[in-house]
Amino acid sequence: MEYRRLGRSGLKVSILSLGSWVTFDTQVDDELAVKCIGAAGDAGCNFFDNAEAYAGGKSEEIMGRAFRELGWPRWSYVLTTKLFWGIHGDVPNMRNTLNRKYLMHAIDGSLERLGDDFVDVVYCHRCDPDTPMEEIVQTFTEIIEHKKAHYWGTSEWTADEVRSAIDIADRHGWHKPVTEQSQYNLLERRKVEKEFARITDDFGYGNTIWSPLASGLLTGKYADGIPEDSRGALEGYEWLQDRLSDQDVIERVERLRPISERLDCSMAQLSLAWATKHPMVSSVITGASKVEQVEQNFAALDVIPKLDDDVMGEIDEALGR
Repeated sequence: MEYRRLGRSGLKVSILSLGSWVTFDTQVDDELAVKCIGAAGDAGCNFFDNAEAYAGGKSEEIMGRAFRELGWPRWSYVLTTKLFWGIHGDVPNMRNTLNRKYLMHAIDGSLERLGDDFVDVVYCHRCDPDTPMEEIVQTFTEIIEHKKAHYWGTSEWTADEVRSAIDIADRHGWHKPVTEQSQYNLLERRKVEKEFARITDDFGYGNTIWSPLASGLLTGKYADGIPEDSRGALEGYEWLQDRLSDQDVIERVERLRPISERLDCSMAQLSLAWATKHPMVSSVITGASKVEQVEQNFAALDVIPKLDDDVMGEIDEALGR
């Protein structure tokens, strides 16, 4: 396993990591969570991602119980969560916000569900145009100084919003965000490769990317429709179905199959390995509903050395880039 610095911080994270979006509670119970996290740890993973909003807080609870069952020393892994959406219904100050009142309640709630005293990184799950950026940066500085988190980051912010937060932090001597969490995969590249290029150059901003398999589309399993046991068939995720059944996109993805077959890997492994090749990516967050999926995903580590410039060019050509 390769470990990369999270931006310009000194924190090192595994190049492949494990997240709980969609899977924990929906598809993964306590017993399976222990096995999946354990399998990831066996592969060298030290970075585990969660969020307050995942399964209405139940995902954090399951992950917290899994770590206690595994008995790993707390210093041996990096634990993260994200705040913004809220889980208390349509209540003023507790939903879709980053105001100080919400954040102070939310971080305590996440830590209680995780059964931990701190997270290593706390992310803003989205930006909040209704809260002054100065209030956001100051509050995350206080969260860090109160030892409830070691670092803070952003998720799906614009480059301008990140730059504003960093400028305010520099002006006041507050803690700066160190990493973004953007969607990035073979089909969705603009934000990481274009919009955030200058932010990375100027500030060394990290990125722990999500949806590296485009919600499973890049695995090739949707070529013949949406399988009953897949993410696209889950209740509450109907919004994915149009994309997962887009025949034009499916045909483009299928052009990757000969490349993966020649490299003796799955299309999922090819896509995960590809995502690690970008120097702006600190870690690629994987998801899995079975231990076998965890093991198969982390086998992408063996594919990374095979992706030389010629193969990377061939992948782009296959997708019409």
